[in-house]
Amino acid sequence: MPGAVSLQPGPIALCALKPRLLLGLPAPILIPFVGDLTKPARTTSPSVPDRVVASVRRLHWSPVTMQRVVSMVARLGLRGQPLPSVPGRPHSGSQDVLRRTPLYDFHLAHGGKMVAFAGWSLPVQYQDSHVDSHLHTRRHCSLFDVSHMLQTKIHGCDRVKLMESLVVGDIAELRPNQGTLSLFTNEAGGILDDLIVTNTCEGHLYVVSNAGCWDKDLALMQDKVRELQKMGGDVGLEVVDNALLALQGPTVAQVLQDGVADDLKKLPFMTSAVMEVFGVSGCRVTRCGYTGEDGVEISVPATEAVRLAKALLENPEVKLAGLAARDSLRLEAGLCLYGSDIDEHTTPVEGSLSWTLGKRRRAAMDFPGAAVIIPQLKGKVQRRRVGLTCEGAPMRAHSPILSTEGTVIGTVTSGCPSPCLKKNVAMGYVPSEYSRPGTRLLVEVRRKQQTAVVSKMPFVPTNYYTLK
Repeated sequence: MPGAVSLQPGPIALCALKPRLLLGLPAPILIPFVGDLTKPARTTSPSVPDRVVASVRRLHWSPVTMQRVVSMVARLGLRGQPLPSVPGRPHSGSQDVLRRTPLYDFHLAHGGKMVAFAGWSLPVQYQDSHVDSHLHTRRHCSLFDVSHMLQTKIHGCDRVKLMESLVVGDIAELRPNQGTLSLFTNEAGGILDDLIVTNTCEGHLYVVSNAGCWDKDLALMQDKVRELQKMGGDVGLEVVDNALLALQGPTVAQVLQDGVADDLKKLPFMTSAVMEVFGVSGCRVTRCGYTGEDGVEISVPATEAVRLAKALLENPEVKLAGLAARDSLRLEAGLCLYGSDIDEHTTPVEGSLSWTLGKRRRAAMDFPGAAVIIPQLKGKVQRRRVGLTCEGAPMRAHSPILSTEGTVIGTVTSGCPSPCLKKNVAMGYVPSEYSRPGTRLLVEVRRKQQTAVVSKMPFVPTNYYTLK
């Protein structure tokens, strides 16, 4: 979530911005060149999850600081340049700056409150409050800009071989235009990232992974491509520069059907097709999302993203929504946030994601970390990700979880008040013996202990569209 001010450093950087991977991690680290360039960002709604607020920093430059910087720039011969409003690979190292999606100016024009997130400038919310946007998505339909996500295509006869050498899922069994959620894992069984892999009818794999892991994921895939190519393999990787729009909510089909010739009743959850959408050709529409509702993600040519967004907003069912609503919606749906709820030190079994392990892959034990992960399926893991509910003050990331005797046994990884349930929801890790639903525990919030109950997830029933 992003600041509205950005400088493209010249030979010497004015400041080196090192954004954290994802919401819920510590605030971005800013190394100022001169003066104090950072202050906590403020939102207009107190209901915005602390995770969002904690990860947001805007650049607030006082006139004095600006004058000093401009003076220094003049002496050093540096020039401030606006960032290009196109998606691309984030800068790394000391040259990190906030990137802008093709919809950046569109967001500003519609009252988007821009914040820094995973190296990108994105809207945390618009003129409506976070809670209003959340509830509108549950009842109607909301449009999210998720163009910061890494989109890639894997080409060649060995594309499945490449992907299965990196993930836990059974990619070979995917039908044409079918997709699946999968996980990159390391040899220790840890989760490197979660991603969606689609086996397209066009003869390539279409992969969408997290913006916060952009460099790591791209390097992982590129290294494997080079390795297979040296062995004579037929495989290649292409970074897709399209924008990505997520249309989410129970009325998504009626909104989208007016703009497409394809029958959306024949496009169930986790399937994909290329089609013209409201006059924009070459769009890949995938029935999926991050809210628990029926929805689609539309990969659209960057130059047509604003045109498509405007066309969708012409329907009164559709409103713009930002990162704050996206976070609380996914938490109600029990969906993980990489970097908070899962990471390189979490295995799929610990993260309650065993269902992502393909049956054939389990038997073959031929994915990274299988020697660690497979025994966990048959034995007992020390900890598991669980859902928690409580009354009183909301649980937040890093809140200690205690047994009823007062012993610290775990930590909350995500938490917020649920706009739909009118109570607090969270997820976190506890020892397996405390993971049964209904188990009463304690959570320390603001140095006070309060009762929490282990609960099944999702907290709010999901409404994915499946063929009857």
